[in-house]
Amino acid sequence: MGQTSNPKIKRAIVSVSNKEGVVEFCSFLQEEHQVEIISTGGTLRTLLDSGVKAIDISNFTGFPEMMDGRVKTLHPKVHGGILARRDMDQEVMKENDIKEIDLVVVNLYPFVETISKPETTLEIAIENIDIGGPSMLRSAAKNNKYVGVVVDPTDYELVLDELQKNEGCISEKRRFELAAKAFSHTAAYDTAISNYLSADQNKDFQENIFSKYQLKEVLRYGENPHQKAAFYVDSEESDNSGISNSSQLQGKQLSYNNIADTDAAFECVKEFEEPACVIVKHANPCGVATDKNIVEAYEKAFASDPTSAFGGIIALNRELDKETAARIIDNQFVEVIIAPGVTEEAIQITKTKENVRVLNAKKLGPQVKGHKFLSVTDGMLVQETDNGVVINEDLKIVSKRQPSEIEIQNCLFAWKVCKFVKSNAIVYTRENQTIGIGAGQMSRIDSARIAAFKATERGFKTTGCAMASDAFFPFRDGIDAAAEIGITSIIQPGGSMRDDEVIQAADEADIAMLFTSIRHFRH
Repeated sequence: MGQTSNPKIKRAIVSVSNKEGVVEFCSFLQEEHQVEIISTGGTLRTLLDSGVKAIDISNFTGFPEMMDGRVKTLHPKVHGGILARRDMDQEVMKENDIKEIDLVVVNLYPFVETISKPETTLEIAIENIDIGGPSMLRSAAKNNKYVGVVVDPTDYELVLDELQKNEGCISEKRRFELAAKAFSHTAAYDTAISNYLSADQNKDFQENIFSKYQLKEVLRYGENPHQKAAFYVDSEESDNSGISNSSQLQGKQLSYNNIADTDAAFECVKEFEEPACVIVKHANPCGVATDKNIVEAYEKAFASDPTSAFGGIIALNRELDKETAARIIDNQFVEVIIAPGVTEEAIQITKTKENVRVLNAKKLGPQVKGHKFLSVTDGMLVQETDNGVVINEDLKIVSKRQPSEIEIQNCLFAWKVCKFVKSNAIVYTRENQTIGIGAGQMSRIDSARIAAFKATERGFKTTGCAMASDAFFPFRDGIDAAAEIGITSIIQPGGSMRDDEVIQAADEADIAMLFTSIRHFRH
């Protein structure tokens, strides 16, 4: 007669890289449920040193570990014991002296930790690819009808509770859930290896893209309340600094829109070396400024567009200090503040508004080369991150009038901001402060008019200001609109079939025009 599909745990194989809690877990298995434990290598030594009885895998299989550890669990007594169907494989098990293994507790050495060490060569990396561990996990997960599998130390307590409630058994539902988690664990492991070996081929784009992201949290909802959403982060260690590896010090849970806008704000503020503040609303900067200190940079950014700043995201490229925190809390309603460091005095101030989300970024790092992903129906777009940088030497002056040094600096400031504004993007700036931004319009002239309207509505003096355009002007109308409000310098990529007409418009208005030969579309 076949055995039940909810068997009692009698025998477990334990081999873990992360040894957190493993001694306590195995002690409970042994003392409370008389589970026989089989183990390997460092895990075996840890258990024995802590007084937990465990059988060496070589004694269990009757076969020695060999090939410098490459072969130790790859044996029929291991995989037969794990894969055996309890209701139909009893005879072959008896013939081959195979004992049932009811629980597999394995987690794999993080491959990324190996390859992140500067001394790691390709040969060393390959030697650190685990074969036996993933094989046992896959075997146990496949046979989850009879076998439990644990890859995460945080699940030890859950499994022990199951054993207590079910008289030494793990429920079928729970085994299925643990199996799914085990396959995710091996998939992430294989992904790390695949990405490493593919990168070593020096290809810009691979034949296949393997997911390397892990769930950080399930969000309250997506862009709208009727949409479910979650936040996934790169499972590999990174030196980059941003929303994904920042720590939340206070406030409500971040929303989908909070995360998207905070990412846009922090990536923008990282462009500046001087103390800078960027305020973002609905994925677009509405106020950007630099100054001699961070509190004055914030004041200028806020003054750029106080109306749009309401409910915005604030990113700083300096530590959030007491004075800046006080100004922010007094000035406006803010959803998120992110900075590379937050003082204790600043936190005491922001705590007076308990819903404000305060994020401490890992550090303030430069833009890092990587890839951006955009999903489409049944597909995915992948591109390199936009790390295009323009410096003085890259500029081509195409107008009759040569720009002054101040005009050049104003143009470069506007150009940095323009990179983070949705196309079609027009940015007006003066003295390292945005005064008008036109974003996301279907025509460039409309963006120019919106930017001008915002600047004049708020009483900014537009005469002598700089204008940036993320792409070339298809017609001269954008230049004419800028001339009407006194713009004296314009920075743009150039490359239009009507460049001559556009340059002529600039010359007629005595505007200095600079070409960058690089475009910054942002969709």
